[in-house]
Amino acid sequence: MPTLSADGVSIAYQETGSGTPIVFCHEFAGSMDSWRMQVGYFSRRYRTIAYNARGYAPSEVPADAAMYEQEHQVATLQGVLDALGIERAHLCGLSMGAHTVLNFAIAHPDRCLGVVAAGAGTGSANPALFRKESEERAALLEKGGMAAMDSYLSGSTRIRFRHKDPNGWDEFARLFMAHDAKGSANTLRGFQGRRPTLYSREEAFRALPVPVLVVAGDEDDPCLEPGLFLKRVIPACGLALIPQTGHACNIEEPGAFNAVVAEFLAQVDAGRWLPRPQGSGDSWALPGR
Repeated sequence: MPTLSADGVSIAYQETGSGTPIVFCHEFAGSMDSWRMQVGYFSRRYRTIAYNARGYAPSEVPADAAMYEQEHQVATLQGVLDALGIERAHLCGLSMGAHTVLNFAIAHPDRCLGVVAAGAGTGSANPALFRKESEERAALLEKGGMAAMDSYLSGSTRIRFRHKDPNGWDEFARLFMAHDAKGSANTLRGFQGRRPTLYSREEAFRALPVPVLVVAGDEDDPCLEPGLFLKRVIPACGLALIPQTGHACNIEEPGAFNAVVAEFLAQVDAGRWLPRPQGSGDSWALPGR
């Protein structure tokens, strides 16, 4: 497994294919392995890079939760691009990874060709409760290891996946249970529990010059309103909902996910993914939150 240095830590990554680069950023319950079905599909035409965030072995697992905060996640992504000699890339993130790529695009729009943000926004509606739950889960991890997170896998945003694809869900659960418990606890405390809500970045999103595609499963309730918010405020943004699908939409419905992302990439590469036009007779303004 190759590694590189990014923001002071060792990051494990996989690189497949050639052409325009796409970098995949995983969710809290995932890893670079979560993108296997996307890497297999997109590496036919693109240079694909997937990496494990800090705290996800074989990437380094820093002991200090402060080293997991959002600015470090953004700096890690910048470090991956720099280490691999990539000036500009398409970025695709799920959940935690979606927050990373969106905030990276705000900080470094010149490094982004297009951004896919899937399952973005959990915790934005009630950040205080989300912080509390993240802290409680981190404490459970430190006391009981990954086995203490069994209930997390059976939540309302995951259960449809388990029902429709038991084999796929078993593989997802097996990989999750193999995570480093300390790294997962620090991720919950440092990133999940402390990250700014999407709503708090409205002004920055309204000024974002990067093409964006928001993707969500229609049964991923915590991400539906934030997805609509992003669609309304980001100038060149599209929104795709995948029916009867939960949070990990890229592995629950890989065919539908790959198809909508492939169309987005093709439109961006052709210069045809444009800001939403406003008709000459329109007197309304796009609503915010």
